[in-house]
Amino acid sequence: MAKASKRVKAIQAKVQGGRFYTISEAAQLIKECATAKFTETVELAFFLGVDPRHAEQMVRGSVSLPHGTGKKVRVVAFCKQEEQIKAALAAGASEAGSEELVQKVQEGWTDFDAAVAAPDMMGQVGRLGKILGPRGLMPSPKAGTVTPNVGQAVAEIQKGKIEFRVDKNANIHVPIGKTDFTAEQIAENAAAVIGAIVKARPASVKGVYLKTCCISSTMGPGLKMDPAQMMAQFK
Repeated sequence: MAKASKRVKAIQAKVQGGRFYTISEAAQLIKECATAKFTETVELAFFLGVDPRHAEQMVRGSVSLPHGTGKKVRVVAFCKQEEQIKAALAAGASEAGSEELVQKVQEGWTDFDAAVAAPDMMGQVGRLGKILGPRGLMPSPKAGTVTPNVGQAVAEIQKGKIEFRVDKNANIHVPIGKTDFTAEQIAENAAAVIGAIVKARPASVKGVYLKTCCISSTMGPGLKMDPAQMMAQFK
């Protein structure tokens, strides 16, 4: 069995196994354990008491992070009106267009992190479902990424608006920042996401909705937070 490195042993010494951390405690400890030689990504992970096979129990939405993600986001905009294209590009979209952009994606190009679309483009964008869907890039009215105000949607994503969606195993993973954020910024971003997911509870769900809630960095430990406390705090 491989021996733990000094870095791993130092991290393990800081973490109290078997206990729940508050959001602020976890954010501070994430900072203390961020000892990798690169800026790590901070992520929240949830396990929900839902059955994603049923449409009425699908958990999906979007939330604006108060302090952004710490990452330059590449956004594309599917739109055909000239003013929409100009607005999208002015807001920071890497590409904006209609048929030619759809064709580029059909040919396999997916070098972007988010996509928005004007309603009159969804007939064409819908054909990209098999490409964009598995990557979590498909524009959605519920997430606010299908809108006539494509410029505004692009701007919101650039400022830190992110989407979340439960996977087939009832898990959600959401990046909420970087380890060079302050502990307060990490905590505030985490609170925004937890609150959004708690409020997204489907009406048809019975029993425990939020089963686990954990925060971690790329190379750091996973720190558990009390699901019952999170539900009570953000409901």
